[in-house]
Amino acid sequence: MDHEQTIVVKIHDFHIDEDYAQWLGDIKARYRNSQIKAAVRVNAEQLRFNWMLGRDLVMSKAEKKWGSGVVEQLSLDLQAAFPESKGFSTANLWRMKQWYLFYSQGVEKLSQLVRELQLADGQLNEKLSQVGIESQESTLTADGGMPFPALFSLVPWGHHLAIVSKSKTLEEALFYIGKTITGGWSRNTLINCIKADLYHTSGRALTNFREQLPSPQSELAQAITKDTYDFGFLSLEEGYKEEALETELERHLTLFLLELGTGFAYLGRQREIIVSGKTRRIDMLFYHIRLRCFIVIELKATPFQPEYAGKLNFYVNAVNHLMKTPEDNPTIGLLICSNKDNTEVQYAFETVQNPLGVASYNNIQIKEIQDQLPSVEELKARIRLLEDDLERTTD
Repeated sequence: MDHEQTIVVKIHDFHIDEDYAQWLGDIKARYRNSQIKAAVRVNAEQLRFNWMLGRDLVMSKAEKKWGSGVVEQLSLDLQAAFPESKGFSTANLWRMKQWYLFYSQGVEKLSQLVRELQLADGQLNEKLSQVGIESQESTLTADGGMPFPALFSLVPWGHHLAIVSKSKTLEEALFYIGKTITGGWSRNTLINCIKADLYHTSGRALTNFREQLPSPQSELAQAITKDTYDFGFLSLEEGYKEEALETELERHLTLFLLELGTGFAYLGRQREIIVSGKTRRIDMLFYHIRLRCFIVIELKATPFQPEYAGKLNFYVNAVNHLMKTPEDNPTIGLLICSNKDNTEVQYAFETVQNPLGVASYNNIQIKEIQDQLPSVEELKARIRLLEDDLERTTD
């Protein structure tokens, strides 16, 4: 005869206070951190394995040594040995080889670029240390092969494949690796940024940041700008005004933020400020998390005019006086217009003391406007035709 089992839970004396809550919070944070570290280490080891297998295929000249079908056979053998693993398809083995080949085109150059990237952005070394991965020199091994760069551990395999398939140079690939790590980019974000050619457009706006901001803030501020912003996600009627441009950008805010880059927090459109009792409105106001500063964006549906710089400078001054706190860095102004002349921008900025930048935009889709209703003349002509037809049928 079955008897129900009685479970007795003894309640001990316990009282909760702030110290316990703090201690519990610390334990949770440590556990989450250990989970992240473990996941990153697993990813790092998998990537290191992929790198080494790709290197083996290259260094051993496997196809020449064992025949053109060696990769297909190796795939079958590995899948038979490790049926629970999904990374041993023939296509994936070829990708491992392609991955290694891409970076082995310049071993010394890659080592230098990795060092420069880590020196230029302290976040990269910090992220490596946070997950317990030691950075090392990418020098040749005894067999002439190239070791796995530790920095690559912080980028998922799918991201790596997108980068090497689309990048033309080592510099471009390392640019996207750095951006992926510091920006926490998803694969879709990475692919969209590659399509937008962020490597060639990033940091190219005309600015006075070097003169008006201390280093390294000036370099970081310059890096978040573009010479030309791609507004291909907008569709406007011909002859559109700034208001319509703002409205469409706000409607497609997610895509606009993606085009601006990582770190931008949207604070509003037509943001009201009151100066000497008069209401002024900023086209679009943002806050940049890494720069720790407000960013005033003014939009113009026309080419750059020198007076635009004066208005932007006024708004930057107003934000500095009315909104900026002592913890914030100086406000930055960015004018995005339909076109610009470099000399005019240079002259307009010569005596400006605030950090300002000017960029242009392109690729807006112009709607084809078609009248849905016939004109009065067309209606009269149709009536006359109907009357003529009626007369012919009654004759």
